[in-house]
Amino acid sequence: MGYKLRFSQYNASSVLVEWPPLIDENILNDVLSFKNKIEKINIKCLVEVVTAYNSLLIIYNFTIDDINNVFKDLKALYLEKSIGLSKGSKVIKIPVCYDADFGEDLMHFSKVKKISKSELIELHTAPLYTVFFLGFLPGFLYLGGLNRALHLNRKTTPNLNIKKGSVAIGGKQTGIYPQDSPGGWHIIGNSPIELFNPNDNPPSFINAGDQVKFYAISKPEYVEIQAEIQNSKFNIETLFVND
Repeated sequence: MGYKLRFSQYNASSVLVEWPPLIDENILNDVLSFKNKIEKINIKCLVEVVTAYNSLLIIYNFTIDDINNVFKDLKALYLEKSIGLSKGSKVIKIPVCYDADFGEDLMHFSKVKKISKSELIELHTAPLYTVFFLGFLPGFLYLGGLNRALHLNRKTTPNLNIKKGSVAIGGKQTGIYPQDSPGGWHIIGNSPIELFNPNDNPPSFINAGDQVKFYAISKPEYVEIQAEIQNSKFNIETLFVND
Protein backbone atom coordinates (compact mmCIF):
# COMPACT_ATOMS: atom_id res chain seq x y z
CA MET A 1 0.00 0.00 0.00
CA GLY A 2 1.32 3.40 -0.96
CA TYR A 3 0.91 6.60 1.07
CA LYS A 4 0.16 10.11 -0.08
CA LEU A 5 3.54 11.76 0.33
CA ARG A 6 4.48 15.43 0.56
CA PHE A 7 7.63 16.48 -1.32
CA SER A 8 9.35 19.80 -0.59
CA GLN A 9 12.74 21.36 -1.20
CA TYR A 10 14.58 21.52 2.13
CA ASN A 11 17.53 23.59 0.90
CA ALA A 12 19.60 24.06 -2.26
CA SER A 13 20.78 20.45 -2.31
CA SER A 14 18.20 18.41 -0.42
CA VAL A 15 14.59 17.22 -0.56
CA LEU A 16 12.27 16.43 2.33
CA VAL A 17 9.69 13.66 1.88
CA GLU A 18 6.90 13.41 4.49
CA TRP A 19 4.43 10.64 5.31
CA PRO A 20 1.24 11.01 7.42
CA PRO A 21 2.26 12.39 10.86
CA LEU A 22 1.94 9.13 12.79
CA ILE A 23 4.32 6.89 14.75
CA ASP A 24 3.49 3.65 13.00
CA GLU A 25 5.52 0.56 12.05
CA ASN A 26 3.86 0.30 8.62
CA ILE A 27 4.95 3.87 7.87
CA LEU A 28 8.44 3.10 9.19
CA ASN A 29 8.72 0.10 6.87
CA ASP A 30 7.57 2.25 3.95
CA VAL A 31 10.11 4.95 4.82
CA LEU A 32 12.93 2.40 4.99
CA SER A 33 11.80 0.73 1.76
CA PHE A 34 11.88 4.06 -0.07
CA LYS A 35 15.29 4.84 1.45
CA ASN A 36 16.55 1.52 0.12
CA LYS A 37 15.28 2.32 -3.39
CA ILE A 38 16.83 5.79 -3.38
CA GLU A 39 20.23 4.54 -2.22
CA LYS A 40 20.30 1.74 -4.81
CA ILE A 41 19.34 4.00 -7.73
CA ASN A 42 21.11 7.25 -6.81
CA ILE A 43 24.18 6.06 -4.91
CA LYS A 44 26.63 8.17 -6.97
CA CYS A 45 24.84 11.47 -6.45
CA LEU A 46 23.92 11.15 -2.77
CA VAL A 47 25.59 12.48 0.34
CA GLU A 48 23.14 10.89 2.76
CA VAL A 49 19.54 9.77 3.25
CA VAL A 50 18.30 10.52 6.77
CA THR A 51 15.12 8.96 8.15
CA ALA A 52 12.84 9.95 11.05
CA TYR A 53 9.46 8.69 12.34
CA ASN A 54 7.53 9.71 9.25
CA SER A 55 9.93 11.61 7.02
CA LEU A 56 13.00 11.18 4.90
CA LEU A 57 15.65 13.79 3.99
CA ILE A 58 17.57 13.21 0.77
CA ILE A 59 20.86 15.11 0.61
CA TYR A 60 22.44 15.29 -2.85
CA ASN A 61 26.04 16.13 -3.68
CA PHE A 62 24.94 18.81 -6.15
CA THR A 63 22.79 21.92 -6.22
CA ILE A 64 19.25 21.16 -7.42
CA ASP A 65 18.48 23.28 -10.51
CA ASP A 66 15.13 21.78 -11.49
CA ILE A 67 13.25 20.78 -8.33
CA ASN A 68 10.09 19.72 -10.19
CA ASN A 69 12.05 17.21 -12.24
CA VAL A 70 13.60 15.79 -9.05
CA PHE A 71 10.12 15.52 -7.50
CA LYS A 72 8.86 13.73 -10.61
CA ASP A 73 11.69 11.18 -10.52
CA LEU A 74 11.23 10.53 -6.80
CA LYS A 75 7.47 10.07 -7.13
CA ALA A 76 7.99 7.58 -9.96
CA LEU A 77 10.62 5.72 -7.93
CA TYR A 78 8.31 5.52 -4.91
CA LEU A 79 5.61 3.85 -7.00
CA GLU A 80 8.00 1.21 -8.32
CA LYS A 81 7.98 -2.25 -6.78
CA SER A 82 10.21 -2.51 -3.70
CA ILE A 83 13.65 -3.90 -4.39
CA GLY A 84 15.73 -6.04 -2.12
CA LEU A 85 14.53 -4.90 1.31
CA SER A 86 14.67 -7.86 3.65
CA LYS A 87 11.71 -8.37 5.97
CA GLY A 88 13.96 -10.03 8.54
CA SER A 89 14.53 -8.43 11.92
CA LYS A 90 17.72 -7.94 13.91
CA VAL A 91 16.99 -8.17 17.64
CA ILE A 92 19.61 -6.73 20.01
CA LYS A 93 19.44 -7.73 23.67
CA ILE A 94 20.52 -4.88 25.95
CA PRO A 95 21.21 -5.31 29.69
CA VAL A 96 19.78 -2.71 32.07
CA CYS A 97 20.42 -2.28 35.79
CA TYR A 98 17.36 -0.85 37.52
CA ASP A 99 19.18 -0.35 40.84
CA ALA A 100 18.24 2.83 42.74
CA ASP A 101 21.82 4.08 42.35
CA PHE A 102 21.23 4.26 38.58
CA GLY A 103 17.49 5.00 38.40
CA GLU A 104 17.27 8.37 40.12
CA ASP A 105 13.62 8.80 39.09
CA LEU A 106 12.61 5.19 39.65
CA MET A 107 10.83 5.63 42.97
CA HIS A 108 9.07 8.83 41.90
CA PHE A 109 8.01 7.16 38.65
CA SER A 110 6.62 4.15 40.54
CA LYS A 111 4.72 6.41 42.91
CA VAL A 112 3.18 8.55 40.16
CA LYS A 113 2.16 5.48 38.10
CA LYS A 114 1.04 3.58 41.23
CA ILE A 115 3.00 0.46 40.42
CA SER A 116 5.78 -1.33 42.27
CA LYS A 117 9.40 -1.28 41.15
CA SER A 118 9.18 -4.96 40.15
CA GLU A 119 6.05 -4.28 38.08
CA LEU A 120 7.78 -1.35 36.38
CA ILE A 121 10.78 -3.52 35.48
CA GLU A 122 8.53 -6.31 34.22
CA LEU A 123 6.54 -3.92 32.03
CA HIS A 124 9.68 -2.22 30.69
CA THR A 125 11.52 -5.43 29.80
CA ALA A 126 8.53 -7.28 28.32
CA PRO A 127 8.15 -5.58 24.88
CA LEU A 128 10.19 -6.03 21.74
CA TYR A 129 10.92 -2.39 20.89
CA THR A 130 11.29 -1.12 17.32
CA VAL A 131 14.02 1.41 16.52
CA PHE A 132 12.29 4.16 14.54
CA PHE A 133 15.33 6.38 14.12
CA LEU A 134 18.49 7.69 15.77
CA GLY A 135 18.77 11.35 16.71
CA PHE A 136 18.96 14.10 19.35
CA LEU A 137 22.40 12.73 20.30
CA PRO A 138 24.63 10.46 18.16
CA GLY A 139 23.41 6.94 18.84
CA PHE A 140 20.26 7.94 20.76
CA LEU A 141 17.58 5.36 19.95
CA TYR A 142 13.96 6.43 19.50
CA LEU A 143 12.08 3.27 20.40
CA GLY A 144 8.45 2.43 19.75
CA GLY A 145 6.45 -0.13 21.72
CA LEU A 146 6.44 1.18 25.29
CA ASN A 147 3.56 -0.25 27.34
CA ARG A 148 0.79 2.35 27.85
CA ALA A 149 0.99 1.80 31.60
CA LEU A 150 4.46 3.40 31.53
CA HIS A 151 3.58 6.51 29.51
CA LEU A 152 4.47 9.64 31.48
CA ASN A 153 4.96 13.21 30.29
CA ARG A 154 8.50 14.54 30.27
CA LYS A 155 9.76 16.54 33.20
CA THR A 156 8.77 20.20 33.32
CA THR A 157 12.33 21.03 34.46
CA PRO A 158 15.02 19.07 32.57
CA ASN A 159 17.95 17.43 34.31
CA LEU A 160 21.17 19.18 33.26
CA ASN A 161 23.45 16.19 33.84
CA ILE A 162 22.03 12.83 32.78
CA LYS A 163 24.71 10.15 32.86
CA LYS A 164 25.82 8.15 29.85
CA GLY A 165 23.91 4.88 29.56
CA SER A 166 20.86 6.17 31.41
CA VAL A 167 17.69 4.32 30.44
CA ALA A 168 14.73 6.68 30.49
CA ILE A 169 11.06 7.20 29.71
CA GLY A 170 9.63 10.35 28.18
CA GLY A 171 6.01 10.56 27.07
CA LYS A 172 5.22 7.46 25.01
CA GLN A 173 8.87 6.58 24.39
CA THR A 174 11.82 4.93 26.07
CA GLY A 175 15.48 5.18 25.17
CA ILE A 176 19.11 5.22 26.28
CA TYR A 177 21.32 8.29 26.58
CA PRO A 178 24.53 7.38 24.68
CA GLN A 179 26.55 10.09 26.42
CA ASP A 180 26.31 12.60 29.27
CA SER A 181 23.65 15.13 28.36
CA PRO A 182 20.88 17.40 29.60
CA GLY A 183 17.43 15.88 29.17
CA GLY A 184 13.87 15.84 30.39
CA TRP A 185 13.13 12.11 30.47
CA HIS A 186 12.61 10.06 33.64
CA ILE A 187 15.70 7.99 34.50
CA ILE A 188 14.80 4.44 35.58
CA GLY A 189 18.11 2.58 35.11
CA ASN A 190 21.41 2.38 33.26
CA SER A 191 22.97 0.15 30.63
CA PRO A 192 26.74 -0.43 30.39
CA ILE A 193 26.50 -0.92 26.62
CA GLU A 194 28.41 1.48 24.35
CA LEU A 195 25.82 2.66 21.80
CA PHE A 196 28.01 5.06 19.85
CA ASN A 197 31.73 5.08 19.11
CA PRO A 198 33.03 7.52 16.46
CA ASN A 199 36.07 5.28 15.91
CA ASP A 200 33.91 2.33 14.83
CA ASN A 201 32.59 1.83 11.30
CA PRO A 202 29.68 2.30 11.45
CA PRO A 203 29.80 4.30 14.72
CA SER A 204 26.43 2.86 15.81
CA PHE A 205 25.72 -0.87 15.53
CA ILE A 206 21.94 -0.36 15.81
CA ASN A 207 19.90 1.05 12.92
CA ALA A 208 16.35 2.15 12.17
CA GLY A 209 14.19 -0.92 11.68
CA ASP A 210 16.16 -3.04 14.18
CA GLN A 211 14.52 -4.25 17.37
CA VAL A 212 15.68 -4.00 20.97
CA LYS A 213 14.92 -6.28 23.91
CA PHE A 214 15.87 -5.08 27.41
CA TYR A 215 16.74 -7.52 30.18
CA ALA A 216 17.32 -6.73 33.85
CA ILE A 217 20.71 -7.24 35.53
CA SER A 218 21.95 -6.73 39.09
CA LYS A 219 24.49 -4.10 40.13
CA PRO A 220 27.32 -6.72 40.41
CA GLU A 221 26.43 -7.98 36.92
CA TYR A 222 26.52 -4.38 35.66
CA VAL A 223 30.05 -3.92 37.04
CA GLU A 224 31.13 -7.25 35.54
CA ILE A 225 29.75 -6.41 32.09
CA GLN A 226 31.32 -2.95 32.25
CA ALA A 227 34.73 -4.54 32.92
CA GLU A 228 34.23 -7.02 30.07
CA ILE A 229 33.38 -4.18 27.69
CA GLN A 230 36.51 -2.27 28.69
CA ASN A 231 38.57 -5.40 27.97
CA SER A 232 36.70 -6.11 24.70
CA LYS A 233 35.40 -9.42 26.07
CA PHE A 234 31.65 -8.74 26.12
CA ASN A 235 29.54 -9.81 23.15
CA ILE A 236 26.11 -8.29 22.73
CA GLU A 237 23.54 -10.97 22.02
CA THR A 238 21.96 -10.41 18.63
CA LEU A 239 19.22 -12.54 17.12
CA PHE A 240 18.24 -12.61 13.45
CA VAL A 241 14.58 -13.39 12.83
CA ASN A 242 12.92 -13.85 9.43
CA ASP A 243 9.29 -12.68 9.20
